[in-house]
Amino acid sequence: MWISGFARAQFITLESIEIFTKHDWFKLKHTVYFQCKGENKTVLPDVVKTGIVYTFRGQESWQPMTEIGGEKCKRCGIYEQGSLVSDKEFDEWELCPSDFSASQIYMHSKEKEMNATFVCHGCAKLDSVSAEATTGSSSKEEGDNRSTVAIAIVAGVMCASLVVFGGVYMFRHSKRMKLQRDQARFMKLFEESDEPEDELGLEPVV
Repeated sequence: MWISGFARAQFITLESIEIFTKHDWFKLKHTVYFQCKGENKTVLPDVVKTGIVYTFRGQESWQPMTEIGGEKCKRCGIYEQGSLVSDKEFDEWELCPSDFSASQIYMHSKEKEMNATFVCHGCAKLDSVSAEATTGSSSKEEGDNRSTVAIAIVAGVMCASLVVFGGVYMFRHSKRMKLQRDQARFMKLFEESDEPEDELGLEPVV
């Protein structure tokens, strides 16, 4: 999510670096630099020897290393400038805002090549705003969920009431129909019992 005013302040600085090897043994002085795709090189003038941890304050003239915004990643790397054919890479990777911890620190390493620690200035502000936005969104979703649950409960109660009333009505209706059938059967039997007397011409005894 892009947040105007905060994403522009996400500057990346180099806090420390250590290189473990050299790629161009024909050069007396080795030039190590950082570069993201489509951007200018940032030469690290002090990094000249292997096996030494170089630390920086983030205020050097060649800092910051790059700038990131929103959630978009950059293809970046640390390289050694070559003298013959092409530059050699210590490592190349996707640098993303999500790589940085809550303390705005990101450590990147490649076995037998290099270790580097980066600091993101402004990521904490972005995380804070994102957290507030997420909290607001979560509260709204929670309110919507509660409304949905309440509607579902009311609908359930109404359905249950309809089922109960329908059951009572059907019970009474079937009972009334049974009573009517019994009465009709009784009347039919009564009429059939009078027919023999009519055929014999018998009169009722008074």
